[in-house]
Amino acid sequence: MASNYNAAIAFSAVLTLLLFPLLTVGELVQEQPLVLKYHNGQLLKGRITVNLIWYGTFTPIQRSVIVDFINSLSKAPNAALPSTATWWKTTENYKGGSSALVVGNQILHPAYTLGKSLEGKHLLALASKFNQLNSIAVVLTAKDVAVKGFCMSRCGTHGSTRSVQNATRTAYIWVGNSETQCPGQCAWPFHQPIYGPQTAPLVAPNGDVGVDGMIINLATLLAGTVTNPFNNGYFQGPPTAPLEAVSACPGVFGSGSYPGYPGRVLVDKVTGASYNAHGVNGRRYLVPAMWDPQSLTCKTLV
Repeated sequence: MASNYNAAIAFSAVLTLLLFPLLTVGELVQEQPLVLKYHNGQLLKGRITVNLIWYGTFTPIQRSVIVDFINSLSKAPNAALPSTATWWKTTENYKGGSSALVVGNQILHPAYTLGKSLEGKHLLALASKFNQLNSIAVVLTAKDVAVKGFCMSRCGTHGSTRSVQNATRTAYIWVGNSETQCPGQCAWPFHQPIYGPQTAPLVAPNGDVGVDGMIINLATLLAGTVTNPFNNGYFQGPPTAPLEAVSACPGVFGSGSYPGYPGRVLVDKVTGASYNAHGVNGRRYLVPAMWDPQSLTCKTLV
């Protein structure tokens, strides 16, 4: 039986060479395009107000880095290329046109009124301070705030709240500062990864590993929120654990990326900082690849 099996394999190999003498392995096994299915639900389009809730201690510089990033997505006409606005423009290729983000109100919670160990119900309570149409409430937790599930399975999340008065659904995002808790998981590639290939970390473009890591996760979740705000937009896989606009392209920041290597990015000759996008006020950021519905690929800026 074994000899017959081996003979059959050998014959099959010879037959393959006879039938496909000039084809390479890549031509024989073509990679299927990545497709995020549209589930016919509501997307966030038009003018979208982004309200910020700062929970815990953030310095004015840290806050300005994040506010400038959000403003850079839709209001950076004079920014050098490649720009964060160019990156965000890919969201226009999803149904419904553009999503213009505008920073709205900001609430500071430096007194840790809910403590330093939060659960999902606390995030919802903070996000519920803003209930308005076509808006996103973004809850940002400081580096000394523990959130249930943080680092173990997530670096942030997005979902929605519903107003009791008028049943209005409002999208929300939570992102934590991982600097002292799990930078290898939630601030890579600005920190050594906790597992996998151990490549040297990149230098954070704004000099803050925790906040620059938050920018990557905020970018991921903003793109996921406008294209899948209520779990019936664009995604692949189960709605309880969907792969979305950016999360479907993990670990990709530039061309030529592979597991453990973020890809080719731009490097400041003076500071050594790595980035791939220019923003307002001279800011530089590292933004992840985003799935493009037109090309069906994970699109990078460089």
